[in-house]
Amino acid sequence: MTIYPKLILEALEKVRYPGTCKNIVEAGMVCDDIRIDGLKVSFSLMFDKPNDPFIKSIIKASESALLTYISPDIEIKGNITAMARQETRPKPEKPLPEVKNIIAIASGKGGVGKSTVAANLAVALAQMGYKTGLLDADIFGPSQPKMFGVEDARPFAEKTGDKELIQPVEKYGVKLLSIGFFVNKEDAVVWRGAMASNAIRQLISEANWGALDYLLIDLPPGTSDIHLTVVQTVTLTGAIIVSTPQEVALADARKGISMFTGAKINVPIIGLVENMAWFTPAELPENKYFIFGKGGCARLAEQLDIPFLGSIPIVQSICESGDAGEPAALNRDSVTGAAFHALASFMPLFSAV
Repeated sequence: MTIYPKLILEALEKVRYPGTCKNIVEAGMVCDDIRIDGLKVSFSLMFDKPNDPFIKSIIKASESALLTYISPDIEIKGNITAMARQETRPKPEKPLPEVKNIIAIASGKGGVGKSTVAANLAVALAQMGYKTGLLDADIFGPSQPKMFGVEDARPFAEKTGDKELIQPVEKYGVKLLSIGFFVNKEDAVVWRGAMASNAIRQLISEANWGALDYLLIDLPPGTSDIHLTVVQTVTLTGAIIVSTPQEVALADARKGISMFTGAKINVPIIGLVENMAWFTPAELPENKYFIFGKGGCARLAEQLDIPFLGSIPIVQSICESGDAGEPAALNRDSVTGAAFHALASFMPLFSAV
């Protein structure tokens, strides 16, 4: 005897779910995983609840229907699996629906100038006419308030629509939020991972970022809970990795790139930025001293087949401008200002703007 799925479904149409007028086929309870191997038949039945009181009786009735209406030789006992329907809950809305591009600025290790790059890239984008925001997500070492000269700012919550939202500080055309605004700048932030993650969620979801072309997120160095929290809270357009050309920094940059491109994170790498590429003394502006090595980031980018976005030199003014709260990108005619504006010019190539 040849058994085929239509015969099985016709037999199962004889089985009715108690309390309804529908048979189990009509009610959509028979899954489309019917397997036939000679006289051996197996399939699944879908129930609304995992603890449905009629599971056993429906399975027994289904076995009987196949044995009665098809053949008493069918091997069906113990081959029917009961499954519970997955509850279809609406997915929560992603925060920041008015932000076109959310870009992580990351580094494999500390001390490579990631926050300097984030601050100056934000300023350069704002000067190019883009609506720009910057979130300082480096909970344990927030530096953006100082770099923007707004250490004494204290953002407040304001009624926006039906919510109380934190109002970002605005400077140089950039909307800015940092945990540094909410803690004493002299005190260390000693928080467990869960507290830090909750703070980041608040700064993202409970702030009035409004309509932005770019929101840059200055992440902590390395890989941590903060990185996972960010990628689970918002959909990142991509990540920019900052490194120096020094081999020890490049080794950590590889790890950062691996984290973003791994299956669990899966965030595109926009490119690699080489910071502190060379030193140029103010009195000898034509001279270049490659104190951390030469071309390391360009080689790494080529090896990993990711874009190399450019090099940022070390000059005394970049340190002075950061300490003074006046990012170097404000002066686009300077060596570093021009470098940051060149970096900013790449951004539309990788974004929705």
